[in-house]
Amino acid sequence: MFGAIREQIDTVFRRDPAARSTLEIFLCYPGFHAVLLHRAAHRLYTGGWFTLARVVSQFSRAVTGIEIHPGARIGRRFFIDHGMGVVIGETSEIGDDVLMYQGVTLGGTGKEAGKRHPTIGNGVVIGTGAKILGNIRIGDYVKIGAGSVVVRPVPDHSTVVGVPGRVVGEGDTETEPLEHGKLPDPEGQAIDDLSRRVAELESMVQALLDEKISSKR
Repeated sequence: MFGAIREQIDTVFRRDPAARSTLEIFLCYPGFHAVLLHRAAHRLYTGGWFTLARVVSQFSRAVTGIEIHPGARIGRRFFIDHGMGVVIGETSEIGDDVLMYQGVTLGGTGKEAGKRHPTIGNGVVIGTGAKILGNIRIGDYVKIGAGSVVVRPVPDHSTVVGVPGRVVGEGDTETEPLEHGKLPDPEGQAIDDLSRRVAELESMVQALLDEKISSKR
């Protein structure tokens, strides 16, 4: 237990440059509290104490603003930055070294039984407000942009943005926070390309008109 707490503290220090002391993490980091309380709730859940596990998870939700179903399976060194509004469903599976920002949802797409929530690979970074829905797999070292809605599987080492989420580039194996201002904008690029092409066509049409007028003279 103490080893797990120490590892979680080290994870916060590694992920958040604003963390200044162990005491500050213990008192002021809801993501830290939510993960530790989930570990306890999950152990109760797997031991068959379902109602007690839900009570612990609801207490965690009330205190931290982060809702993690006790049935969710979470790997090591998981860090939720800020965390308010995060929702993680019952059959979600999260790998090691995952970084998640506030407002993220790992949800289902209906009332089907069985595995109905996402599986998140190792080293994934999930941006603010992203929604990952259904029984899909997000590959290792994927970066998901803020506000994206992902409803299809994503291959390893990819970057996903948009609604619905689309793969827009290959990433790297480093687990670093998303630089949202540098993410590709495929829709904006398509509009720019279209505007450029329209300008070229207008120029060609104008040249033909000028040529026709000159020939008549």
